[in-house]
Amino acid sequence: MTVRVLRRGGMVVGTTLTLVVLMASGTLAAGRDTSYGGQTSETGDAVELNARDGNEQQQRHESLKGTPAYDLTQYRRAPRCNVSNAVPTTPLNGQCPPADGVAGVNNCGEDVPLDALWSRERSTPTAAWSPWTIVDAGGCAADILPVLTSDDFRRLPLPAPTLTLQPDRGWALVNIETIVSTDPAPVTLRTDLLGIGVTVEATPRRWAYDFGDGHTLTTSSPGRPYPDHDVFHEYEQPGTTTITLTAEWTGRYQVDGSPLWRDVDGVASTTAATAPFTVEERTSRLVSGLCTDVPRPPDC
Repeated sequence: MTVRVLRRGGMVVGTTLTLVVLMASGTLAAGRDTSYGGQTSETGDAVELNARDGNEQQQRHESLKGTPAYDLTQYRRAPRCNVSNAVPTTPLNGQCPPADGVAGVNNCGEDVPLDALWSRERSTPTAAWSPWTIVDAGGCAADILPVLTSDDFRRLPLPAPTLTLQPDRGWALVNIETIVSTDPAPVTLRTDLLGIGVTVEATPRRWAYDFGDGHTLTTSSPGRPYPDHDVFHEYEQPGTTTITLTAEWTGRYQVDGSPLWRDVDGVASTTAATAPFTVEERTSRLVSGLCTDVPRPPDC
């Protein structure tokens, strides 16, 4: 969740979250001023307060643990005082001023709301701490979870689609339906993001067939066997060919410790192909016996 705080004259009005901050008149320093808990916009009339960025900043600080620099900064999530001071404040700094009803609660639905993130600093390990200042305006728990990107999704070992032919005998007939189908069942995989476990559910949603004779077919149906078949192809000329099937997968994922499933922003694809087979042209004629007889009649 990104909180965009817009300036209206001397007043700053929070849009994504209910956050109103009074700012001094004049234009902010675009892209540099972080005193309001975020980076100012290019035009200097807005402050971007992003819970994910704040959390990453806190994680970078945790990576310094055991070094002198670690003891010079502290981070903590805590409520904001319900006031419209020029600089947001928190009960961590002492008793809040009288409430004026401008600081709201993040609306996260089924997710867990996050308080604002605050930090304080000192120049030496024995110096006094500065007041707590806002790093981000909070948000929802999902906002700080790692994101499974479309590139992450495509790197997963998704299986090749199954490709079933009917009849499956190593050859097909000209002008006769060759029925194709595949398995639409979802698959579940495990991966990790930034060391955090993630469950991914991938589901094939669309299939593209290349029948090897210049004809293709894209469908959202996995196909069904004879006699209820709905995905098929009729070859027009004899020859040798291969059918190639490309499955398009969509996905959703759940980060360990979170009850929420989130959709992957993007798709992945996998491909399968048949072994080469012949397309034959055959004619019927009367024979003296059954062609299944042993020995086989010579006129079969």
